[in-house]
Amino acid sequence: MTLRSHSICLVPLIFSLVSVGASPAKAITQTIYPFDVVYNTEVTLTPIPSTNVSKAFVSGFNSDAPYGLTNFLSINNYSRIDPNTGKLVFFQDPAKFGLQGLPSGRDEFFGSGDDKLFGSSSATASFDFINRKLVGSGTITITGGAGRFSDATGIFNFSEIESLEQDPTAPLKGQAFLSGSFQTPQKTPEPRTNATLFGICVIGIGLMLRRPYLEASG
Repeated sequence: MTLRSHSICLVPLIFSLVSVGASPAKAITQTIYPFDVVYNTEVTLTPIPSTNVSKAFVSGFNSDAPYGLTNFLSINNYSRIDPNTGKLVFFQDPAKFGLQGLPSGRDEFFGSGDDKLFGSSSATASFDFINRKLVGSGTITITGGAGRFSDATGIFNFSEIESLEQDPTAPLKGQAFLSGSFQTPQKTPEPRTNATLFGICVIGIGLMLRRPYLEASG
C-alpha cells in the first residue's frame, strides 16, 4: 500500500518534468540601432523609351557610416513629373505609372562584411533653378536584413541635394542626409529547469523505492 501511494504521488512530478522540458518559453526583445548618416551620392536618370517616365539609379558612400554600412544602393526607382505640382515623384513599383513587365526597385545598405539592410523607398524632388539644385526628400522603410541585422525593421527619413551645375550627361553628384532607426528581434530563452527537475525526480524515486525496503527489513 505504501509503495502504491508513492507511485501515485510520483506521476504529477514526472508530468511536470515532461511538460516544462518539452517547449521552453522564449522572450522576444528588440535591439534598437539609431541611424544618422550622410552619404555622398551619385544619381543617374535614364528615360524609358515611349514613356514620360525615367528610371533612377542612386549609389552612396561614406567610409565612416555607422555599423560598417559604408555603401548605399537604390535601384529601379521610377520617376516622372507630377503635372499638378511640377515635382518629380519617385516610386519603386512601376505599376504606379502604368508600366508592366519591369522589375520593382529596392534599397540596400552594406559594407565589407555580412551585415546588410534591405528596404524600399519613395520620394519627391523639385528643381531649385535659382540656386541650381535638385532638392529631394522621402522615406526608406527597412523590411529585412542579413548578418546581425536579420529580420530588421525601421524607418529612415532622408533629404537629398544635387547640384545642377554639372555635366548633364554624367551622374548628378550630391549628398543624402538620413536620420532614423531600425530594430532587430532578439530571442532570449527562459532559464531552463530540466536539469533541476530531473535531479529532483531521480532523488525522489530513489527515496520512494528505498523506503519500502527499509520498512520490510525493520
